Amino acid sequence: MNTAWIRALSQIEADATPAVIITVVEERGSTPRNAGAKMIVSEAQQFDTIGGGHLEYKAIKIARQLLQEQQTQPRLERFSLGASLGQCCGGATTLLFEPMNTDIVKLTLFGAGHVGRALIPILASLPCKIRWVDAREDEFPASIPEGVEKVVNEFPVDEVGKQPAGSYFIVMTHNHQLDQELTEAILKRNDFSYFGLIGSQTKRNKFIHRLQAKGFSSEQIGRMTCPMGIAEVKGKLPAEIAVSVAGEIIAHYNAGFNSGHNATTTTSATAVVDRLAI
Repeated sequence: MNTAWIRALSQIEADATPAVIITVVEERGSTPRNAGAKMIVSEAQQFDTIGGGHLEYKAIKIARQLLQEQQTQPRLERFSLGASLGQCCGGATTLLFEPMNTDIVKLTLFGAGHVGRALIPILASLPCKIRWVDAREDEFPASIPEGVEKVVNEFPVDEVGKQPAGSYFIVMTHNHQLDQELTEAILKRNDFSYFGLIGSQTKRNKFIHRLQAKGFSSEQIGRMTCPMGIAEVKGKLPAEIAVSVAGEIIAHYNAGFNSGHNATTTTSATAVVDRLAI
């Protein structure tokens, strides 16, 4: 019995890597693998096999399309195996595709001050994979929530380039100059999903002036969210600010889901799409 997919699943869950589990759920006639066979497909890798050949090729292609579309719902597909395309089994098989980690937000928070410490436990309770960055080891609490990676780096700006495209960035450090440097590094990437900078409208105006002087375009600057948080929350306590910012993060990723893949997903695990003579 192949168990490569089990080992891969453990690592994929730990890394929050988007992937699709493919399972043979039904077999009729002669098929490459029996029901229960599994494989896992990520954007860059595949683990184990459901029998190879054109069936597996098509299954991998479908899985990666689901990842590209960031689909979250499982789906069933039935394949009739035809000799014309090199699949000489002649039977039929049904595959279950189960996306995982496609709705997890990759988020980096810079700053372990009062607001950061109040915000992290809330974010950790959401579907987020978090890196928490600060140069000051002593600022981090003794206990770090599960799903949060503590990063102590004397040069926090170096961490910006280590994050994948589509990441969320929150900047709330103790130093305005560091906030400025982080802002410039994030805006230069221009491939993030969200960038929030803590501060007032006055701070925003100062940063805009400095960014314009350094050649940043209005479009780039316009992607900076500052002030952060839900406007209706007026409180200034760390917990109040944290709730406000977390609310904005939730609203942002929910809007992405509703306007994108979730809004157009019509195929469920109870629906079957036939792929004839593959």
